[in-house]
Amino acid sequence: MSSFFVASSFRTRAALQVEILALRHQLTVLQKNAPPRLRLQRSDRFLWVLLSRCWPGWRRNLHIVRPDTVIAWHRRAFAWYWTRKSRRRPGRPNVAAEIRDLIRNLSQANPLWGAPRIHGELLKLGIEVAQSTVAKYLRRPRKPPSQTWRTFLTNHMEQMASIDFFLVPTATFRLLFVFVVLSHARRRVFAP
Repeated sequence: MSSFFVASSFRTRAALQVEILALRHQLTVLQKNAPPRLRLQRSDRFLWVLLSRCWPGWRRNLHIVRPDTVIAWHRRAFAWYWTRKSRRRPGRPNVAAEIRDLIRNLSQANPLWGAPRIHGELLKLGIEVAQSTVAKYLRRPRKPPSQTWRTFLTNHMEQMASIDFFLVPTATFRLLFVFVVLSHARRRVFAP
């Protein structure tokens, strides 16, 4: 025990501070998590991966998990990083901004030209894009907004009617068939 205190007195101040940080962190994690199972958060794992990279004495001061576990976390994070970085994005490659601007300018300057004509003009300039790509980037004329449901009902009130058909048992236990047509314009039962 006395050799531990003698050895600790010769360590650098930075190494002692890192060791104190690591031990305090372990105490905080242990206090947050009650036994039977220790649950480490992603930030806790990240701290130990970081300490394993920059602090040579991290193995000696790690008590809540095995050092092999920290190395496995580091390997998993490394694999995740390179998997994300090397993943190809699905779909076609993007069209350059200059070509998109050229398509829009051509369609604006020549409103009667459609996608086939602009596609042909681009091919004459040596720009190879598909006709469907040209159609995607054409400027479309703004359409007036369509009428709302309330406006539709108001405009067609004269032509609309509600119809219902049902059975009514009479006092003599016979069935009476009822067919009702209701005009929406006057809100009256329609009688031909």
